[in-house]
Amino acid sequence: MPDWHSTLPGLLGRVWQSLGRGVADRHAPARHIALATTAPDGTPQVRTVVLRAADPAEATLDIHSDLRSAKVAALRTRPLAEALVWDRRARLQIRLSGEVAILTGPAAAALWSRVPENARPVYGAEPPPGTPIPESLAYATADGTAAFAVLRLTLARIEVLHLGDRHRRAAFLRAGAWQGEWLSP
Repeated sequence: MPDWHSTLPGLLGRVWQSLGRGVADRHAPARHIALATTAPDGTPQVRTVVLRAADPAEATLDIHSDLRSAKVAALRTRPLAEALVWDRRARLQIRLSGEVAILTGPAAAALWSRVPENARPVYGAEPPPGTPIPESLAYATADGTAAFAVLRLTLARIEVLHLGDRHRRAAFLRAGAWQGEWLSP
């Protein structure tokens, strides 16, 4: 049987396996991913976020956020994002690109109900995220229900780079089903 990195289906399967592990295991490489957006003024922005759900059937990733954050403002202006995963042990870089929907209120209520009680105040901190404060702890936590948002990234493209003895790179485009092709590394 060929190694997972030697076939297009093997690479794509490994991507979804890595993402699933990231959701389930707080120590997995895909748990904390880099998310890149473009600010309303055109400035690129990247930050680390926690992967909360990965659905291969729907080709979606979920990230929780404070509705008042800069990333939400950026996504309201331009709802495109790219996420990056680096799995050092597998020597695998995964780039995930697509369009982001911002789910709030009733659309996010079921997901809010699964947020642990001790994590809920993070979403309602005052003043809002990114606001200048006079000291490091000069903010208050509050009920985060109204500020909770789910950023649902619907993937259109996945690019994978495996840094093995011989590097392999592939891109997958979603047009109904995923279509993959090899790229020069």
